[in-house]
Order: sequence, then C-alpha cells, then structure tokens
Amino acid sequence: MLHERLPEFSRSRIQEWIRAGRVLVDGASQRASHAVRAGQTVDCEPAAPPSLHATAEEIPLAILYEDDDLVAVDKPAGMVVHAGAGIHSGTLVNALLHRFQALSSVAGELRPGIVHRLDRFTSGVLLVAKNDAAHHRLAAQFSGREVEKVYLALVHGRVPQERGRIERPIARDPVHRTRMTARLSSGRAAWSEYRVVRRLPGFTFLEVRIGTGRTHQIRVHLSSIGHPVAGDTLYGAPAKIPGQPPLGRYFLHAHRIRFRQPTSGREITVVSALPPGLENWMAALPAGAD
Repeated sequence: MLHERLPEFSRSRIQEWIRAGRVLVDGASQRASHAVRAGQTVDCEPAAPPSLHATAEEIPLAILYEDDDLVAVDKPAGMVVHAGAGIHSGTLVNALLHRFQALSSVAGELRPGIVHRLDRFTSGVLLVAKNDAAHHRLAAQFSGREVEKVYLALVHGRVPQERGRIERPIARDPVHRTRMTARLSSGRAAWSEYRVVRRLPGFTFLEVRIGTGRTHQIRVHLSSIGHPVAGDTLYGAPAKIPGQPPLGRYFLHAHRIRFRQPTSGREITVVSALPPGLENWMAALPAGAD
C-alpha cells in the first residue's frame, strides 16, 4: 500500500523505514507483511538514504586485457558494478579500487573508472578507464557508436529468422517503474541485430550485436518480439524450466568488445568465453533442432 502512495521511493527503501520503526499503524510498529485494515491510520516518517561511497575490497578480478590507459575485466553474473540502493559491498568498483592504484575520476567518486555498465545478472567484458584522458576518449567512442559490442543470449521459443534487426525506442515503463519497455512510441532510439547460432527444443541460442547501450536493451528488445532471455523473469521468462536447475541469472553474456586504444588508436578486440555454468546448463537441454 505504501509503495502505491509513495511511488517515488523504492520498495526496499520503504521496507528499511518499516524495520527502523518509521512507519506506524495506529501508532504502533508492524512488520512489512502486515495487512492494513480499513479505518486504520498509517504514519510514515521518511528518512534520507545513507550516503553511498566506494570502498576498496579484496575481491578476485579476472583481467582479460590491460595497458596504461585501461583494463578489461570479466565481470561475473551477480556482481553489481557500483554501489546503489541497498548494496554497498562486493561491487566491481570496490574490487577495482583494491586492485589498481589509480582510476579515472570522470564518472565521480562512486563510479571511478566506469565507462559503461552491465546488468547485475549479466556477465562478460567490461572496460574500465585508468585515467581521465582515456575515459573521455573511450566515452566518445561509445557515444559515437564506434564500439562493437557482441553478446550471447539463450532465448525462449523458436526465433523464425536466421538473422534480424530490432529497432524500437526504449523508455521507462510508466506502470512498472523497475522495467523498461519498447512498446511506446516515445523513448531513446535503440537497435539490436541478432543471428541464430544454435537451435534447441524450446530455445534459440543467439549472437546479438547492439549499436546503442540503453538500459536493459537486449532483454527488452528480445522480449518485445516474444523471445525473453532465459532466466529473465522481469521480462517474461518462466521462473522454472522442467528438468533444469534454476539459472539464478540471465542467460546473457557480453562476449566480445572491439574499440580503439585511447592513446595509440590501434584496434583492440577483447573476448570473454561463455561461462561454464551457462555452457553446462545449455548442454543439459534436449538435443536436436526445434
């Protein structure tokens, strides 16, 4: 009920207030699961969120490429790139601060070195700038759509065409604020191209190249054509697959990135192999074409 009345605040923030005794029902604290009855009075005293900051933590990092200007890391699924609401530790930024003496300051103290991001439950290649000059040059390549980004995705259903292009603007869902949508005429321009790599009963394994980097872009675009990414229940994938263990993540992996080295201008391609957990999950699916 409170979230409906206070949509500008996240559910997790409201739950923090309830636990802290800042939400009273008829003058008494209640659990978050308490069902408010007609006629009861609810008083809420909002609190400012705790200040976020990045703190060096000794967390293992897989380095795919490194030079004086940048580092390419292999981000595991489940790791958040930087601190946010409710998450302060275990982030990629915290691991980077422990590993490297200096990172660019362009994105601010909370996101040192971060030029672009991956969703929490997406794995793969992520570029990090070591100095401000490199950051500005890499950012210019991203905004100029000069960076090639290729992902691997397993989606539900049989994608009929061997190749395709999805060109639909992406906007915040006006009803479900944690989601994005490609069903509105408004939004930021976005395109994704795909090709079929393998067909399995009930699934299609795709290679996806994106020319823009909108929030949840691949997940939203593939869901919009009726083929949600496996494991992505937010955009329509089933929570359980008969005979298969839970994925616990999205079957979406940032496989390859190609860019120009910020100082020399030479072309660099960095590749991250599909994680064994995803390989094994897909290998356990029934063989044969759909």
